Amino acid sequence: MAFIKKPFKRLAEGSSAAEADTYIDLGELSFENEGGALGAPAEHLVKVAEIYRYEDINDLATQVYNGNLLLLDYSSIASDELALKRITAELKSAVRDAGGDVAVVGKNLILATPTGIRIDRAKIKGNF
Repeated sequence: MAFIKKPFKRLAEGSSAAEADTYIDLGELSFENEGGALGAPAEHLVKVAEIYRYEDINDLATQVYNGNLLLLDYSSIASDELALKRITAELKSAVRDAGGDVAVVGKNLILATPTGIRIDRAKIKGNF
């Protein structure tokens, strides 16, 4: 749960220092017209998920079928080679059926995309 401190809040007359040190729970924030530019609803969402067991893959693959991008953290099962092979095979099959793409994009991270979105596997490196 993320919290952010309000550093520029001024104390009103009669307010105590405890009231000035309030925090906002970013998980509970919502805004009107939340979406893309000019309030347009987003066509695709990036869903971030963690997988703990093989049985969870069906619920996660459904996100790709629904047109969302899936960023999957598999660090909890990274040491279980058999489960990892089964999960990646199932995810590859689901993404192939949806017409999308799948690739490992970082340590213990897999990105799965729906139809019409491809993953460029070439890394962009900055100038030194």
